[in-house]
Parts: sequence; C-alpha cells; structure tokens
Amino acid sequence: MTIYSTTGRGALYNSIVETVGDTPCVKLNRTGPSHVSMYVKVESFNPLASVKDRLALNIIEAAERDGTLKPGQTVVEATSGNTGIGLAMVCAAKGYPLVITMAESFSIERRRLMRFLGAKVVLTPKEERGIGMYNTAKKLAEDNGWFFARQFENAANADIHESTTGREIVADFKGTALDYWVTGYGTGGTVTGVARVLRSERPDCKIVLSEPHNATLIGSGVAQERNEDDSPTGSHPAWEPHVIQGWTPDFIPKVLQEGIDRSFFDEVRPVDGTKGMAIAQHLAANEGILTGVSGGSTLLTAIEVAESAPEGSVILVMLPDTGERYLSTPLFEAIPAEMNDEELALFASTR
Repeated sequence: MTIYSTTGRGALYNSIVETVGDTPCVKLNRTGPSHVSMYVKVESFNPLASVKDRLALNIIEAAERDGTLKPGQTVVEATSGNTGIGLAMVCAAKGYPLVITMAESFSIERRRLMRFLGAKVVLTPKEERGIGMYNTAKKLAEDNGWFFARQFENAANADIHESTTGREIVADFKGTALDYWVTGYGTGGTVTGVARVLRSERPDCKIVLSEPHNATLIGSGVAQERNEDDSPTGSHPAWEPHVIQGWTPDFIPKVLQEGIDRSFFDEVRPVDGTKGMAIAQHLAANEGILTGVSGGSTLLTAIEVAESAPEGSVILVMLPDTGERYLSTPLFEAIPAEMNDEELALFASTR
C-alpha cells in the first residue's frame, strides 16, 4: 500500500529556479535480471523536465557572480534542446533575453518549447552537425557582445553535478550498497561532476559510460583536437549520425575531457539507440516511467551490465529527461493517434 505524504515540501519558493534538483531514485520492479536491484534517477522531476536544468542554472548564476553576465545582457547557446529549454526557464525567471542555435534535425517540440518560454531559436543546417550550431552561437556572441554560455567547456557545468547530483546519490544510498552507476554523455558534465563525488565517497562503485554504437568517440581512443579556447576544431573522425538526441555531439566536449584524463569511468559500452527506444517503451508500459531515447539507451546499457553482475548487485541508472521531448521522433512513430481495431470494438460495444 502506498503511503502518501501530506506535509508538503515545507518551504515556499521565491522563483522556479529554486526547485531545480533533488530528483528521486526509483526502484524498477519489472525490468532487468531478477538477481540484481535496479534503480533509476528520474531527472524529469526537474522543473523543465531534464537534467540540463541543473547546468543551465549554474552557468547563469556563476556568470552573475563573476560579472561576465551583465543585467539584461542577451545569452546565446548552442544546444540539441534540453539545455536550451533549461536556459529558457532560467532566463525567463531572471530577465535575460535568450538566443538558441540548434541543428534543424532535432525534434520540433524542443524548438517550440523554447520559443514558448520566450527564447529565439536559430536553426542551422543539419549537414553542419553540432559544430555548425556551436560556431553559429560563437559568431553571434562575438558580433553582438552577448554572453556565450559554452556548456561544452564551462566548468560550472560539471560543478553543479558535483555539488547536487552526486551529493543526492550519496545521500539516497547512504547505508546501502551501490555497485554500479550507469550514464550516457552529452556535454560530459553529469559523468564528470558525479564521478568526482563517487570516486571519493563510494570508491567501490563502478562507473559505466555509454555512447552510441555508431559514434564511439571515446571508444575509438582518438583524441579530440581543440582550439586555444578549448572549443573543438572540427568533428571527431569516429562520429556518425545517430538516433540518440542529446547524446554524443560530433566532438568530445572539454567538460568530458576531465573524466577521460582522470579515469572517471571504469568501462565504456556502445549501445544501439534503436534498441534503446524499445526499452524506453518497455519502461513506460511496465514501470509507468516516461523517458526519452537517451534514458532508454542508458537503461539498456545497465541491463546488459546487470546480466553479468554478481548476485545482489545494486545498479543506478540516469534517466536524463522525459519522453514528451520526443513526440515527433521515431520513439513515438509506432504510437497511433487514432483508435485501433481493439479500441474501436470497445467503443462499439457501448453503442
């Protein structure tokens, strides 16, 4: 029997940004091998429904503290969507104009959400990949004197995961085992920041990093070439287009480089994003948890880890966002809007 809390949060909030973080770890009951316990950290509990709300807030507040972001100054950023949505929330709450550059290949609902939140969205040609949207944002910042958020290089990205996400995990698993933590990467902020904490406070926890099977940038062992400002010089040679939106841009971000250099993960596993979609659908229908392609792919990786994990192992999986970010993508392609034959028969039975 579910016991409901009626105490509220015990606080009144002055702004929506104060509600970022403190997301729950939830046990899975119908997913994965029976000899392990699997939990998911559900980042869709953030106010704009993704893990990127965290870095969006910290990038803006760190820039406010050090004076690089002035009152009323326009913010510009390159993003596949979730960081842009998080930034749109933060900028709306704090009064900053926002311009987003985004490759035209990313889902329509993301650009509409950002515009709904007051941002301008500049679409770049899909042929130019992530580098194209990045260079467009950089040029706009230089030409107009705007604040360039630079999520891929900004230290505030990993810092917020060290001070919040990692600390939340340690607190939630206090007094119990935590044998594996599984995550994918986009900017690399989550794995770098959380790993700083786990390596220190839960050193026995194995960290598994996942990347698309047809874009194994880290798995290739090929270093990313960078400019003097730490931005990428161009696309990584191992990158190919993949279906996991928000994961693995066509370069290795500088924020992730710390994790590579400091061996912050014990294993890198390739994953098929198409199969990850099926796992996301399974999670929704069997656990009532809605996540996107990235979450499904991370969970698929964790299931593969679980199959050979020792009896009684405890595994925590990051779910970066909500499935509602993917309504116009192949994730929902097989989900009809109209009634099927069985539903029509149910309706007919009431006439």
